[in-house]
Amino acid sequence: MKKPGNFLILVAVAALGAGGWFGFRHARAQAVVVLSPHPPTPVTVTQVTQGKVQVDLSGLGHVQAYNQVTIKPQIGGQITQIPYKQGAVVQKNAVLVRIDPRPFQARLDQDKANLLRDDAHLTNAAANLSRYEPLAREGYASVQQAETQASMVSQAQAAIAADKAVIEQDQLSLDYATIRSPITGVAGLRLVDVGNVVQPNEATGLLTVTQVQPIAVLFTLPQTDLPDVQAQVNQGGAQLPVEAWSQDGRRKLATGRLTVINNTVDSSNGTITLRSVFANTHRMLWPGEFVQARVILKLLPNGLTVPASVVQRGPSGPYVWVVRNKIAEMQPVTVAQIQQGRALVTAGLHAGETVVTDGQYGLTPGATVAVQASNPTTPLQNAQTEMLGIQP
Repeated sequence: MKKPGNFLILVAVAALGAGGWFGFRHARAQAVVVLSPHPPTPVTVTQVTQGKVQVDLSGLGHVQAYNQVTIKPQIGGQITQIPYKQGAVVQKNAVLVRIDPRPFQARLDQDKANLLRDDAHLTNAAANLSRYEPLAREGYASVQQAETQASMVSQAQAAIAADKAVIEQDQLSLDYATIRSPITGVAGLRLVDVGNVVQPNEATGLLTVTQVQPIAVLFTLPQTDLPDVQAQVNQGGAQLPVEAWSQDGRRKLATGRLTVINNTVDSSNGTITLRSVFANTHRMLWPGEFVQARVILKLLPNGLTVPASVVQRGPSGPYVWVVRNKIAEMQPVTVAQIQQGRALVTAGLHAGETVVTDGQYGLTPGATVAVQASNPTTPLQNAQTEMLGIQP
């Protein structure tokens, strides 16, 4: 039979062993925490820049010819010549199409002959009237005979006036046989060939001529932008500058002026249509082309800008990550516009501050950062999705 003292000794030894085991586990866990701190988050950064910034509004537009004329014949006949060059610039009054003029010339010659005939009748009637008037005054001829002769003179004069009007019409028809350009512009593709007989009542024309210097651009803006445009127009008293860019926004094509703000807002989509005019000196704009139009509202001499990738969106609005002493901090900002990859910040930042351009998803307020090269060779860790290469 074992003694109670021995049992107590065994219990004490077991307790000491268990305590030592749990103490060892606790010490090991503390060692892990101490020896494995959270590593700095790799990010790329840039500085807030200050300088001249253009404040503008952008909208999709299409180029429209300043004037476009569909050339149609005003007389019927056979086309004998098309002397213009398709796609070339034609000057005002340049010959485009010639219609066979012979029928109209013959009609003109005939009506000129009728004028000569009626002019001879007038001469004869006037001579007879000069004979009857003295005889009627002296009683050798009746008053009725003198009045009849005077009527013959008036009829001959009316016939001559009608002949002259017909001759003018004939001359006009003969002139219409030579079709000239009413404006200076680019001649389009011809729609008929030599030898075709055309009529003035045909629906299709012979060709079109478009004026491209100057040229117009119609574009739309949201109705919410209308007050800003109206305020600048009313304040400046002059036409606002407008820039035309390629549809992808990479190439500036021309600079012009805002000329018209449409008198109504399109209620179907809530947009307002505006019209701008460009000199188009280098003919970079072409009718029917889609472009990006930018209305320049003002120029800020000391605007603050950052790359667009810096600006993040949160429940409370836009913010950026600012790095101060290698510590990341969330900074709410006010963004006026984002153009050409740059964001204009009007509140929340100062010139020269360091902001994060890449790696934001791995940041938390107060986190330590490790600044990487501008173009890191390895993707930055995305802490939220645990994926690599995700950009904000």
